[in-house]
Amino acid sequence: MSSSDVIISAQNVKRLYMMGEEQVWALGGVSLDVYRGEYLSIMGPSGSGKSTLFNVVGGLDMPTEGKVYIDGVNIGEMDQLQVAFLRCRKIGYIFQTFNLIEVMTALGNVMLPMIFSGMPDKQADSKARALLDRVGLGERYDHRPDQLSGGQQQRVAIARAMANDPAIILADEPTGNLDLSTGQEIIEMLQHLKDELGVTIISATHDHKMLSASNRVVYLTDGKIEDIKDRSELDITFGTIGGSEV
Repeated sequence: MSSSDVIISAQNVKRLYMMGEEQVWALGGVSLDVYRGEYLSIMGPSGSGKSTLFNVVGGLDMPTEGKVYIDGVNIGEMDQLQVAFLRCRKIGYIFQTFNLIEVMTALGNVMLPMIFSGMPDKQADSKARALLDRVGLGERYDHRPDQLSGGQQQRVAIARAMANDPAIILADEPTGNLDLSTGQEIIEMLQHLKDELGVTIISATHDHKMLSASNRVVYLTDGKIEDIKDRSELDITFGTIGGSEV
C-alpha cells in the first residue's frame, strides 16, 4: 500500500510513566502504520502496552518520545484544543464499560458529540434517531442506560461513536462485558460499518471472535511489537489462536 493509504502512523513511539520513583516504559519504541478501511486488532497480556498504544494512536494520550500522525497531522505539534477538535471530528470511541451518561437517554447520549461539534439541536436529534435505528434501537430512544441491557448499551455506544461520521473507530474491549452471542452481534455490527462505510477500526481485545473479523492482528509484549499477522496467517479455533489460549 502507498503512504496515501495510511490513516495513522506511529513512529518509534515510547511512553514513560512514573510509578512513585520508578520509571516504567509502557511502550518501548513502537512503529506501526494503520491503513484506511482496515480492521486492526491489538493483542497482548496485561502489562504488554496494548492499552497505552491504543490511547496514543487515538490521541487520548501523548507519547514521551516518537511521533503519531493522524491523517497526516502530527498530533504532537497540536495544542489541547486542536487535539480535542481532531478527536471529535475524526475519531469515534467505544469502551468496554460503555461510558454512557446515566442521566441521559439513548437519544441524548448519541446527540452529545454532535452538540459538542456545533451541530444544531434539531439536526442532531434527527441524525441520532437515524443512527439508533441503524443499530436496531429505534424503539429505545427515550430509555436511559439503566433501562437497557449490556448489548443495547453497547449499541448506543456504537451509534454515539458514529455521530460525527468518523474516519476511525477505536474500540477498547468492546465485547468484554457481553455474553458470547451478544458479543458476536457487536463484532458483526463493527465489521458491517467497516465494509459499508470504509471506517478504519482499531480494537484492543482479548476476544478471539474479534480476530476473525480483523484484517491484521498486532501482538505486543513488554511494550514492543512482537509480531503482526494478516488474517490469512491466523490459525483460529475456539478458545485458541495459533495454539495459545485467549
